[in-house]
Amino acid sequence: MDTIAAQQLAAGVRTRVPGLADELVRVIAVQNPGYRRVGVVSDEDLRKSCHDNMSSVLALIGRDDATEEFYAAARCTGRRRAEQRMPLDDVLRSFRLGGRLLWQALVDQARSDGSVDAEGLLEIASWLWEVVDSTSAHVAAAYHAAEQQLVRIDEQRRATLWEGLLRGRAKDLAFAHEAARIIGVPVDGPYAAVVADADASPALGQLLAEHGIHSAWQLRAHTLVGLLSLDSPELGIVLKVLRDALTVPAGVSLVVHGLADVDVAYRQATLARRSVQPGRVEVAALADRLPEAMVLSSPELAEELIRLRLGPLLKIPAGERRILLDTLETWVATAGSVSRTAELVHCHRNTVINRLTRIEAVTGNDLSDVPHLELSLALKASWLLPPGPLA
Repeated sequence: MDTIAAQQLAAGVRTRVPGLADELVRVIAVQNPGYRRVGVVSDEDLRKSCHDNMSSVLALIGRDDATEEFYAAARCTGRRRAEQRMPLDDVLRSFRLGGRLLWQALVDQARSDGSVDAEGLLEIASWLWEVVDSTSAHVAAAYHAAEQQLVRIDEQRRATLWEGLLRGRAKDLAFAHEAARIIGVPVDGPYAAVVADADASPALGQLLAEHGIHSAWQLRAHTLVGLLSLDSPELGIVLKVLRDALTVPAGVSLVVHGLADVDVAYRQATLARRSVQPGRVEVAALADRLPEAMVLSSPELAEELIRLRLGPLLKIPAGERRILLDTLETWVATAGSVSRTAELVHCHRNTVINRLTRIEAVTGNDLSDVPHLELSLALKASWLLPPGPLA
């Protein structure tokens, strides 16, 4: 069968496309229930797509010079169905149903005008299904391209909402509800925030879910931020799971109430993470690190406290400095007990006395006159803050 005869047969069927489109809409409703289940494609939208694509398929039969213009309807359908979140399998199933309907219409047209014999119909069938296959390929390509773009847009939108949460925008109730819907967390209820180094385990959400704790996670530039929706203010289970799973430092906030206070929880978790001494791997709960958090919250005052109570001590050689600082820290922790300090640092009590005398000589402070709270905070600050001009 020559191409001209095939094109003439297809042209005869094209005059019937409006009715065929109506029939295909009915067939899809019965044989492709995915369209009803998803419920995003209107009858008008579906009919237009059926009409345009059936016209294009018929126009392609018998042609070997088809350009991209012939596939414009297919690409439009692919993009639109991706935007509507219609499953691709259901979309392609409709194209196959349309192919069957067109085949029956071609057979009826051939019988009506008597221009095509049985052998010719076989050639027509071959052309038709080649065209349906190539058209479906264009649908799938356009669908996947649109899907990838939508994923990027969704990721950008999700990241934007996360940034808004962490900056306190959830105090606006409309924003809070949108963020809750997109991120998948409730607007109200107790929350805790987690800040961990960026190479933390990606399975944290699943591990917490196994203990009945719903969470959402977002990777930022250098950190992984988690938002934990708690059934109760108890953080014990959370801390145990995180401590068992994490191999990087992390901080956990106090409990806050609702998305409106997530920015507070995020700042608290960040402070808790910063309270972990360099080189150590641990999950720090802010509830256990309040003095460290106070130091980190006011670095200018902390630096002044270091200067007043430890300043000259930080200038002596590292070996002696470390011994004296460890001894002083233990002495403060034991409420000034020389005997207990000697036990903990493994030396004679006279050695402890000599070290404390050395500290007084270097710093110019009489340790009996300096509040232990100040010394404790100064020592914590010396560990946590970056080395300053006194170091």
